[in-house]
Amino acid sequence: MKKLTLFTFVLGLFLSTAAVAQISDPHTAFKKHINEVVQQVEQTESAEEKRALLNNSLTDLVETIEQVENKENVPAEDKAQLAAFKKDLMDKKAELNGDAGFTQVPANQLNNFANFVQQDIEQADRVVTLSLTSALLIVLILLLL
Repeated sequence: MKKLTLFTFVLGLFLSTAAVAQISDPHTAFKKHINEVVQQVEQTESAEEKRALLNNSLTDLVETIEQVENKENVPAEDKAQLAAFKKDLMDKKAELNGDAGFTQVPANQLNNFANFVQQDIEQADRVVTLSLTSALLIVLILLLL
């Protein structure tokens, strides 16, 4: 039993080290993740599936940010940036679904909305100003989802 536990630990350590090694630029990896979601949305025919993909992606991003915010080694400045980023993502999710006083994004505008979200995230200063540690944590958690 101890050998299996040790093997599992070593394997997990190896895989996490390999994942970190492949992410030389977490900001680029994060943008790549967003781009992949947009491509999935554009390739999906059903408006319900498009909305679900966007909704799930935004939920995953918010949950990831919450996990990173709760880490002790994340600088206070990053936590403030993450909180603002999380609020922006939650507003986009509310707009997507027609919650919190927003008008729901029409079915025929979901591709445009996905592109809008991508452009907004990529152009946001906060993605660029997060520390390498925080950005790397976000990417790693997204990879595990």
